[in-house]
Amino acid sequence: MSYARAELPPITLSTPDFERLERLASAAAEKFPRTADFLAREIARAEIVPSAHALPGLVTMGSTVEFRDDASDQLRTVTLVYPDEADLAAGKISVLTPIGAALIGLSVGQSIEWQTPAGGWRSLTVLRVIGERSDAVP
Repeated sequence: MSYARAELPPITLSTPDFERLERLASAAAEKFPRTADFLAREIARAEIVPSAHALPGLVTMGSTVEFRDDASDQLRTVTLVYPDEADLAAGKISVLTPIGAALIGLSVGQSIEWQTPAGGWRSLTVLRVIGERSDAVP
């Protein structure tokens, strides 16, 4: 089964994000099979770089991202976190959600389309990366 009808945009992950996300996708495969599979596919197609610090505008773990829901034109700002740090009320979404898995590795201006757990299709566009990860070099 394909997760996208359109060509997927190129994505980039730092080596530390890649390694931790690969373990997370594998560990979550039984409990969250669809989202873990989507995340694993995203990880597998990513370009891996030693550090994301040199790539401004890249969505990494810990980034605060403003994006547009392309169907509704609604703007959202979220911080992308690991599942144990997720807090929807505080705007912290897990990378192990469909939106989180779609956002990881995208850059400003990129759009991605994916299939929801209910079988529908969603699309989002990254407008800006507001906060860089906490270990970013100033």
